[in-house]
Amino acid sequence: MMRVKYAAFVLLSLGIAFLSAFTGPVGKPQQKQVLKRIIIDAGHGGEDVGARGRYSTESQISLEVALKLEKMLQAALPDVDIVMTRRTDVFHSVIQKADIANQAKGDLFVCIHVNSAAPSRRREFVGYKTITVRRKGKSVKQRVKDYRTWTTPNPAKGTETYIYGVDKTDERKAVATEGLDEYLDSVSLKILQARKTSDVNDPTKTMLANILTQQYFQRSAKLALTIEEEFQKVGRISRQAQQRKKGIWVLQAVNMPAVLVETGFISNPDEEDYLNSEQGQIEICEVITRSIRLYKFSLENQVGIGTNTGSRK
Repeated sequence: MMRVKYAAFVLLSLGIAFLSAFTGPVGKPQQKQVLKRIIIDAGHGGEDVGARGRYSTESQISLEVALKLEKMLQAALPDVDIVMTRRTDVFHSVIQKADIANQAKGDLFVCIHVNSAAPSRRREFVGYKTITVRRKGKSVKQRVKDYRTWTTPNPAKGTETYIYGVDKTDERKAVATEGLDEYLDSVSLKILQARKTSDVNDPTKTMLANILTQQYFQRSAKLALTIEEEFQKVGRISRQAQQRKKGIWVLQAVNMPAVLVETGFISNPDEEDYLNSEQGQIEICEVITRSIRLYKFSLENQVGIGTNTGSRK
């Protein structure tokens, strides 16, 4: 019985200590910068060009937008460090991207991508034609219907912002557990050291990893929703904030809140022109920057940190 009570006490103490690292003691908010470092990832790169349009590629557009976003965020949030996963047309695997983000100890991961949809295929009856077929070793003439087929660009357009799927929660918890020590205060670390909790399956670490994972999910979802709302305000078609179960491994591999922004459809000629235009790229960056400022303001408001960043403008 005493062991059970002690274990419960330790878990409770660690939970309170962990949450205090973000919220501060009750009645005395901790003056701590909640968003210190943002990682910007330009999707694809190098030999991996991603989606192709009539005259441009996803890797090229993603890099151009990411570099503009870096400058805009530096101007809007001068107290926040901006780290780029790439600045040139170079290929990094998703594992390397996650390593860059985690080693930089980022507080937010923003991945820039471009969407694509398969062309629409059409078939039209145009008459009859005669063909030669083999039947029982003989050549026979046969009259058959004739069709004309062609493809047209898919009309899909608009933006989507993704967060990792809930079915990947276990993978997220594993990442959170590995980097847990980075987020614990001295009291929590001393308790863990006293308990010699080197086992990743230790219930104490499991509980704290659960808390961190839930927090990352909530913050990622909040930012994704904000980004899509801001896109709607400037007249873009929003295909909503979503969870994608496959294809975004990096979102579950980074130890921080993370979103992936599909900025438009390169497969749509009008959208491809928009994505390549200076005006279009600036508008995309303004939307993401404004959304991150709102996100930062919301986090600061939660922990009671006064701010004059003007995030609501």
